[in-house]
Amino acid sequence: MEALTDLLNAIVLILNFVVVPGLAYGSQLALGALGITLVFGILRFANFAHGDTMAFGTMIVILATWWLQARGVNLGPLPTALLALPAGILLTIVLVVVTDRLVYRHYRHRKAAPVTLMIASMGVMFMTNGIVRFVIGPDDQRFLDGERFIVRARDFKQTTGLEEGLSIKLSQGLTIVIAIALVMLLFWFLQKTRTGKAMRAYSDNEDLALLSGVNPDRVVLVTWIITAILATIAGTLYGLDKSFKPFTYLQLLLPMFAAAIVGGIGNPIGAILGGYVIAFSEVMVTYAYRKVFIYLLPQSLEPDGLMQLLSTDYKFAVSFVILVLVLLVRPTGILRGKVL
Repeated sequence: MEALTDLLNAIVLILNFVVVPGLAYGSQLALGALGITLVFGILRFANFAHGDTMAFGTMIVILATWWLQARGVNLGPLPTALLALPAGILLTIVLVVVTDRLVYRHYRHRKAAPVTLMIASMGVMFMTNGIVRFVIGPDDQRFLDGERFIVRARDFKQTTGLEEGLSIKLSQGLTIVIAIALVMLLFWFLQKTRTGKAMRAYSDNEDLALLSGVNPDRVVLVTWIITAILATIAGTLYGLDKSFKPFTYLQLLLPMFAAAIVGGIGNPIGAILGGYVIAFSEVMVTYAYRKVFIYLLPQSLEPDGLMQLLSTDYKFAVSFVILVLVLLVRPTGILRGKVL
């Protein structure tokens, strides 16, 4: 009986510190990687400004949330940020569409090489990052209100009688549910609607799609709108789950690109798969397993160290290593996306 209890305690630890955070973080990366892979698959360039587009959208959501909170408007147990999301999405759409008109369209009409558009996106990235830091500041900003937990560790311990408690934050649950709903909606749009089919045709063969009557300006506009929606929601969910800091979203660019490339850049399903691969790799490699092994091993074999492969300070290095290995071994990714 004691052995079973120890096993259950070890399982709860893994669920609490690996599985639940990995699912939430993976959902955030998957939504971010979807935006990157859509731009690459349809507009054919690596958009380095995507992380700061997420930061811009989240900044607008935060400002709108503070405005609502100051007027006593809230959603009870749910975050007020959900009410502010439409404002963030709308202004982010304006940002990406205006940027496309002022920057990317010029190079697109000149049939510039993808690397030229990529470099232009880096300029947009620095500009957007500067705007965000100027408006909201460089420091951490917290905007989560309402209930914090769906499952509390103390209640879980009292209910089960186990020493370890399982806690699931409301932000984690919202992230997973919203990510599933968005992915289903996106795939329905791409598979069933006329515009979605036009986007897929344009991505597969631009010349043939144009001969078939596909409007390229409409495809580009819809692509940027979807990208802005995904970026704002992904950035907001990440900010609710952790905190908002402009520089953090610049750092997120590496794991998001790694997710898109590992899954197969240009392939939406691959972006989702890659998001969870990167997230679980980071979480599993940086988690200290000492307490888990204390439950699983006899007392004489209990480890003295933390049993942690890497410090959490190096979690982005995990993304980089995976990215390099995939580019060396399988450049098209797991699901055979487009070659970079």
